[in-house]
Amino acid sequence: MRRILVFGAEGATGRRLVQQAAAAGHVLRASERLFRDRAALPDAVEAVEADVLSDDLRPLMRGMDAVVSCLGVPNDPRTLIDPPPLYVEGTARIVEAMQAEGVPRIVVMSAAFVAVSRGPVLFRRAVIPSLTRVLDQMRGMEALLRVSGLDWTAVRPGWLMDAEATGDAWVGAEPFPEHLIRARTGDVAALLLDCAARDAWLGQTPFIVRDEPDAEEGNLKVALEMLA
Repeated sequence: MRRILVFGAEGATGRRLVQQAAAAGHVLRASERLFRDRAALPDAVEAVEADVLSDDLRPLMRGMDAVVSCLGVPNDPRTLIDPPPLYVEGTARIVEAMQAEGVPRIVVMSAAFVAVSRGPVLFRRAVIPSLTRVLDQMRGMEALLRVSGLDWTAVRPGWLMDAEATGDAWVGAEPFPEHLIRARTGDVAALLLDCAARDAWLGQTPFIVRDEPDAEEGNLKVALEMLA
């Protein structure tokens, strides 16, 4: 059993992580800038509102063994053109608070596409370029963790789809199979939790992807939406 602080606890992946961690018996502190539905959190989960870009994060760290960051930005074009500095500045402030309070373990959600380009031609030409600023931030986040002195892991999922965990996702170091570019939020949450609870993948950047039956159709839909 570990005491885990989760940032981005109401996001698609964070929500599943909180549910899985609570079911496994971990002590949880869930954080959002503004909670939309506190009542949806599992019983005994402590909910704390905090803005990672401006609030004092040290009180959130007290008593915790590990931090998991599921922070992310929406995929709408306007946000992607000028994303808030969550990944670099937000993570830097989390790291500083952890260092001040002696919390040793951090696990963050990055993306497979910081290191590799995968998917159909339209996906690679339309979607990946639109993510340039977000991916640059994620690379900066990973670089920050490498010199933080903390026990860190940056999980790199493929293109996220909000779905239950399967337990059969491909997890490993690069390169991962060319045709696998999707990742279920449930599977990603399970890997994040495993890293936080068992110290798996210390100082590494594991990829997680899965073969989805409708992956090709889904990737094309994403590309067309981004082009629009």
